[in-house]
Amino acid sequence: MDYKEQIGRYLEYCEFRKELDWNTLKAYRIDLMQFFEYVKEDIPGKEKIEDYITELHKKFKQKTIKRKIASVKAYYNYLVESEIISDTPFRKIKVKFKESIILPRIIPREEIEQILNCMYAQENRKNVKAYKYWLRDVAVIETLFATGARVYEISNIREDSVNLNTGLIKIMGKGGKERYVQIASSEILGVLKNYYKENAEDIKQSGFFFVNNRGCRYTEQSIRLMLKKYAKLAGVERNITPHMFRHSFATYLVEEGVDISCVQQILGHSSIKTTQIYIHVAAKRQAEILRELHPRNRMNILRVA
Repeated sequence: MDYKEQIGRYLEYCEFRKELDWNTLKAYRIDLMQFFEYVKEDIPGKEKIEDYITELHKKFKQKTIKRKIASVKAYYNYLVESEIISDTPFRKIKVKFKESIILPRIIPREEIEQILNCMYAQENRKNVKAYKYWLRDVAVIETLFATGARVYEISNIREDSVNLNTGLIKIMGKGGKERYVQIASSEILGVLKNYYKENAEDIKQSGFFFVNNRGCRYTEQSIRLMLKKYAKLAGVERNITPHMFRHSFATYLVEEGVDISCVQQILGHSSIKTTQIYIHVAAKRQAEILRELHPRNRMNILRVA
């Protein structure tokens, strides 16, 4: 069996047995193809794996290296579980990482307000088709910011996962993990209800809550392009991505004093360490506020030389 067939079988196992999401499967495929193309062996041992890890350190940043090693490590664990090999070489391989903290990019509150105001200003009830898709776009962006969900999670929300009476949405996260997020704003819930009313036929036919103009799932790429269009219309110069809404959602909750473990649960992070990055962002913002707006800055204090 060649390595491409090996990878295919493993990904099939990950998809149907472990129920991993599409993005994880895509990353596994890329990482494993790269690994096998380098080692040129069916099941390379410790020495070859260490050579590959060294090569990764020459080409990629720490975060990427960590992911690529984790992909290969998971594959070897599968080989052990399947009794293809008796033990994994990773037991004898030690890899240390010293990652620098990269703070997530957030959208200033005033720019979120600009984008949303611009979107609402585009309402046109005279054109039925345009109104349907306008409602869809507003509903998507409002849901992004209201839930802090990832763009692929928003894109894959099923019709039966949204309770328009209670505002509770079931979201499928990484690794097929379910979580529930509440739409707490009656205004946003009203937008979702109007959107559903205008698009109910296509939604029921596709099974997805957010649909495109062909009645199919509204894809991640379509959401990115739609957001880029409205950001430009709103006069926002920075490059705005859907994931920045997730970062902004989390950061502003932390700034408002929401407990970090609650933010972790809403975001669907398996480890609180991942969520704690938003404490750093909130602290940075706090430092900027104090540096610029602290009343001490405007006091005339006699300094002693």
